[in-house]
Amino acid sequence: MKIATADVVVCSPDRNFVTLKITTDDGLTGLGDATLNGRELAAASYLRDHVVPLLIGRDARNIEDTWQFLYRSAYWRRGPVTMVAIAAVDVALWDIKAKAAGMPLYQLLGGASRTGIRAYGHASGRDLPELFDSIRRHQELGFRSIRVQTSVPGIKAVYGVAAQPSAGGTRYDYEPAQRAPLPAEEDWDTGAYLRHLPTVFEAVRSEFGPDLPLLHDGHHRMTPIQAARLGKELEPYDLFWLEDCTPAENQEALRLVRQHTTTPLAIGEVFNTVWDFQTLIREQLIDYVRAAVTHTGGITAMRKLLDYAAQYQIKSGIHGPTDISPVGMAAALHLDLAIHNFGIQEYMQHGERTNDVFRQSFRFEDGYLHPGDEPGIGVELDTDLADRMPYQQAYLPYNRLGDGTVHDW
Repeated sequence: MKIATADVVVCSPDRNFVTLKITTDDGLTGLGDATLNGRELAAASYLRDHVVPLLIGRDARNIEDTWQFLYRSAYWRRGPVTMVAIAAVDVALWDIKAKAAGMPLYQLLGGASRTGIRAYGHASGRDLPELFDSIRRHQELGFRSIRVQTSVPGIKAVYGVAAQPSAGGTRYDYEPAQRAPLPAEEDWDTGAYLRHLPTVFEAVRSEFGPDLPLLHDGHHRMTPIQAARLGKELEPYDLFWLEDCTPAENQEALRLVRQHTTTPLAIGEVFNTVWDFQTLIREQLIDYVRAAVTHTGGITAMRKLLDYAAQYQIKSGIHGPTDISPVGMAAALHLDLAIHNFGIQEYMQHGERTNDVFRQSFRFEDGYLHPGDEPGIGVELDTDLADRMPYQQAYLPYNRLGDGTVHDW
């Protein structure tokens, strides 16, 4: 079963996506997600110009060997562009292997370890009434676990608050990036955020009670000591997790945070290899691994990463907003269903146009996801429709402090 063709499809239904479609000489096809939010064309070029020529004629069944070849033969290892490209190939080959076996991918990964995949949704608001309404809407949609993001008095726009106007105009429905020639500049004040956020969670707990699992994303904006303070101040509100409280490229910084708070910590959506997590896992400095199948080398690499985490009772919390295409989401769900140390799955629903381009078998019911039981990963790409929705330049926003310093956002 040789790889006959490998096509890179860049399209923009509700946002930009990069998809790899591999076809074997016996007619089987597999899809992989290579979307890199804000840098999609770099990933597409890496695939087209450097990876696809290496794939033609290779045995599609040899997934591990292909992964190691693509990772090691280039000499320059790691990095988001390299790893999304490897992930796209890896997931496409797993899709093909499962189709050849006539079963859903999770069966090849050892079968189901649960009946459904617990998911959390994204609620946000510019004030408490709007936030409460957003939480109730997500509950009506079926979410039983909810991420809470809020505007901050004195800050004009905060990433993750969907209803607000942003510096570049109102965000469109399914993607926080603005389709514009330059990224939008937003403002930030960590002190105002630290003063305001605990009052928000106090109000949410008062309104919705102690049983609703609540999550929050700090989006790398705090220093380690600021993150430690916030984690400690949020302890009375029993968060499911505090995510990306400080830039964790400095893995040792989490030692300080861990010393001062028992709030569970989730880290890693911007990471792309096991090496980024090595200290965090070995020293048990986090509770949830936030990496994405799409950004971390695919099913092959993520399975190994999560098996390593399992030795330390650390669970999965795979990244899954709309910058992960339905292909990447489906791959994550098959892995979620199979592994033992599953924690929770992030889930943002894609728009109607995206769902038309990517026909999916996975489903969301009563707070739980399931990848479905079609052979493969359960997603098919309408290439004709995708071709009618070309790439549109888009950038995520960035932050500056009051004195003009560029800050983490």
